[in-house]
Formats: sequence, structure tokens, C-alpha cells
Amino acid sequence: MKVLVTGAAGFIGAHCVRRLLLDGHEVIGLDNFNAYYDPALKEARLRWIRREAGDFPLLRLDLADDGMTRLFAEQRPEVVVHLAAQAGVRYSLEHPRSYVQSNLVGFLNVLEGCRRHPVRHLVYASSSSVYGANQRIPYSVRDNVDHPLSLYAASKKANELMAHSYSHLFGIPATGLRFFTVYGPWGRPDMSPIQFAQAIVEGRPLRLFNHGRHRRDFTYIDDIIESLVRLLPQPPRGNPHWDAENPQADSSRAPWRLYNIGGSRPVALTDYVDLLERLLGRKARRELLPLQPGDVLDTYADTAELQRDTDFQPRIDLEEGLTRFVAWFTDYYKITPAEGLTTAYPHNKQTFEGLSHECPGPQPQRTEP
Repeated sequence: MKVLVTGAAGFIGAHCVRRLLLDGHEVIGLDNFNAYYDPALKEARLRWIRREAGDFPLLRLDLADDGMTRLFAEQRPEVVVHLAAQAGVRYSLEHPRSYVQSNLVGFLNVLEGCRRHPVRHLVYASSSSVYGANQRIPYSVRDNVDHPLSLYAASKKANELMAHSYSHLFGIPATGLRFFTVYGPWGRPDMSPIQFAQAIVEGRPLRLFNHGRHRRDFTYIDDIIESLVRLLPQPPRGNPHWDAENPQADSSRAPWRLYNIGGSRPVALTDYVDLLERLLGRKARRELLPLQPGDVLDTYADTAELQRDTDFQPRIDLEEGLTRFVAWFTDYYKITPAEGLTTAYPHNKQTFEGLSHECPGPQPQRTEP
């Protein structure tokens, strides 16, 4: 298939492009290379993709630009995998307009492209953040998600609703994927694995909000990608049994559906830090802090629908996944068991305002992998 992947130089996007190329698909990438975190990491991911899977065209374009109309008209993708977004929970507290432009205006442009130039399937990234104040776990795609706790979560919920309206009005087959705490090699530097690993190797205080009592359903990147590619050739059809008087939240009469993609094995944050300490060979300096605005207490995915429709559920446990992450982290940032980070670090506060489990501090200077 000819597949357009937005956010192609991002964490999930890069792994997705690599897999699609290795599977023989024609891929067109799109990324705006914004400065939310160091774009040099995105450039390094592109070199990794091309070493591993070959070259592909990459368009440096913002989702909110008028050029999106021309992109769809000229490229005519058969499938769209929409992974680009303004990420981060805490960043949304200080920079709300970024979310409106990227996550709402940008997604509207994607939907309009799929409307004007029909596609076989639109697959887009949602988030476990949509569950918000819902405390009934495990989270099911049939649960109510009307109480988001951050603008980021609200924007992802809005994406699901926007996709449904376009599926209903224009017959666009659309599948939303609610990702749960994705981690692994080539991850974002505003996410907890890199933030925590940096603090541990540098001996800086590791700030654990909610006094470290969060639990997260960590999902290794390869499991995310395997789930996605299995769903790609399965565009949804309308549910003929959908009852408007007793509506199910995960399906519709329109060709629209939702899936959770998570490990279904929530881990306490303190246990997560224990494992990172062991793999890095260093003890963390833990600073226990109160719950932060926008944080969800626990995440835990019910993936029954994913397993039913793909015969797959995420399989890589946290120890194996973090072992692979630490191997990449120590290689990419040139860390040895006996040494800390020896390079200079640019102090860029913006980089560290992104995730509920962040440990604010300086970002490592990128070195060549």
C-alpha cells in the first residue's frame, strides 16, 4: 500500500516507517521538526530508518499549513497513519494554543485530505489520557471518557469525535488507537525513561510526583507497532448491531472504531525506578512530591478488542523492554557503567515540560549513534 505517515521522524512514527518499509509498503513521511525537543534526535532517527530499511520521501511540513491540501492531491495515499501531534500533559498547561493548532487544526486538515481524496483507512493516535478522571480499571474502550484532566487529553478526545463525524458524513474508515505509556529505543527526551535515566546517571534528584504512587501500563514500542500494522489492512465497517438507545462507546453505525494498546500489566512507579537503577548500575536520589495538575493516578488497558480482532496483545514485559531501552540509551549518549554523562548539556526548560512522570532538568547533548 501507499501509506502517508505523519510525525514520521517522531518516536512512534520512526518505528512505524521502518516497519512499513521492511514490510514492502511505499511510505511518504511528513514531519515539521518543531523545537518541542531537540530536532537533532529526529534527524538521527531518520538516519537509523534509512540504514535499517532504505530511503523514503520525507516532507517537512506542518499539519496546520495550507500545503496539506496539495500533499493529498499530489500524493494520493491509500492509507494514512496519523501520529503527529503536540504531545505532553504539563506542556499543555503553559502552551495551550500549540494543541489547538497541531491537534485540532492539524487533524482537521488530515480529515479533509481523506475526504477530498478518499483513503482505504485512516489510523490515528489517541491516548490513554482520554480516560481522565475515570478510576474504574482496567480502562475499557466502552468506558465513558467525558472528563479529561488536561487540554492534551481533551484534544485527543476531540480527535476521536472529529473522526467519528467524518466517518459518519463521508464514509471515511477511521480507527483510533489509545496508546498507553509507550517506551523504548529512540524515545522522546521529555518522557520518563530518558528523563529518569538521565537523572540517575548524573546523580540529580529524581522527582516522583504523587509520592511515587502512580502505576503505569508501560507498553514497549515494538508491541505498539505490531498492533498498528495488524490493524492497518482491517478498515472498520459500521456496526449493524449498534443501538442508539444503548450506544457502545467504541463503535458506531459509521465505519469508526477505537482500540486500547497497552501492556495490561501496570507497574508501580517505584518498581519502575528500582529496575532502572539495577540496569544502569546506580542508585537514584528520590524526591517525593505531591500529585501534579493533569496527572492520571493509574493507567491499565483492557485490550480484549485488540486481541479479538488481531489475535495479538502486547507481550514484551517491562524488564525486557527497559533492558533494550538502556542498551540504546547508553550507546546513543555514550555512557559506560563507570561514568556519568561527560558531554555538555543545553538548559532548555521547554524540553522538560511534557509528561506526567518527568524529572525536569537539562537534556543530554546528542551524540552520533
